[in-house]
Amino acid sequence: MSEAVYSPGLEGVIAGETGISTVDEGLHYRGYSVEELATHSTFEETAYLILYGELPSAADLTAFRTRLARGSGVPSEIIDTLRKIPHHASSMDVMRTGASLLAHWDPDTDDNSHDANLRKAERLLAQLPVIMAARHRLTGGDEPVKPDPTLSIAGNILWMLRGEKPSDRWTKAMDVSLILYAEHEYNASTFTARVITSTRADLHSAITGAIGALKGPLHGGANERVLEVLQQVGTAKNAEPWVRKALAAKQLIMGFGHRVYKTGDPRAIYLKTLCQQLAVETGNQDMEEMAEIIEGIVTGEKKLPPNLDWPSARLYHYMGLPIYLYTPLFVVSRVSGWSAHVIEQADNNRLIRPRARYIGAAARTYVPLGKRS
Repeated sequence: MSEAVYSPGLEGVIAGETGISTVDEGLHYRGYSVEELATHSTFEETAYLILYGELPSAADLTAFRTRLARGSGVPSEIIDTLRKIPHHASSMDVMRTGASLLAHWDPDTDDNSHDANLRKAERLLAQLPVIMAARHRLTGGDEPVKPDPTLSIAGNILWMLRGEKPSDRWTKAMDVSLILYAEHEYNASTFTARVITSTRADLHSAITGAIGALKGPLHGGANERVLEVLQQVGTAKNAEPWVRKALAAKQLIMGFGHRVYKTGDPRAIYLKTLCQQLAVETGNQDMEEMAEIIEGIVTGEKKLPPNLDWPSARLYHYMGLPIYLYTPLFVVSRVSGWSAHVIEQADNNRLIRPRARYIGAAARTYVPLGKRS
């Protein structure tokens, strides 16, 4: 028997098979390039594709949107719980708690069949934006705004956060960001969801675990750190001296490099143009110039191109969204991908149980307490 190969962080290890997405030669969802989907599709169409395997017909899409609208109701008991959670609690902790609480009121919680998992996935897709927006408004002293069944998920997010109907441009910007974040193969949070599912746990448990994994600053939380970097730099004039000093000190600059994409994240490349447009519209050209200077130096000298977090943090900032919402927005998008992986794992399940390479003490004899020195 050949010796097992150890790969730290499971880098390069093929841990399973999936028909949902691939990061080979760019990012594709069910065979469609993410750039094509972001240009021509909507988040609802993309979520349907991820969950059901094909783009919806007009009738399919209408029915899907109707189900999402009907499923968006969050029990009043959960809203009351959101009121009682301390205001200092992390927004991601609240999202994790929200996903877990929703299981108690879901009629299909303990049904792990394919169809039941699809129903639960649709409800979570509709309910998690409500949880996020309600928490945001409650911590600001405002009452939650109910979702508008005539608006898209992207439009409803902005509507429920602000209580004002969003412009078409801002709705499109949010829609594109949701599409780009929706799915990304076997990333840390998705793998977490699949491991949980492999034990035959329910979908809500898997999504709750995935949210916990996404909270980390090396995964979903990275986009929050990106804006903190840009705010620390301050102006485009400070960008070059700041980044050169940071590189000389071997400081990690969030938003650059990717475990899989070595020559550039296609999502970041696509979103950069949208950032440039919104920067002009909102008077944030200096920040965009600052980002361009930092990006050029880090990419040129360290060969680390930006990942999706680099432009998405700026996009959300230009839209006036507080930093603590950046990762929850990731959640409301990625729940579509997580759910698809849960369903795929459950439909062809095998318990995920890897081995570890032991580096502890060699076998030794037990010494009674009285004889130990």
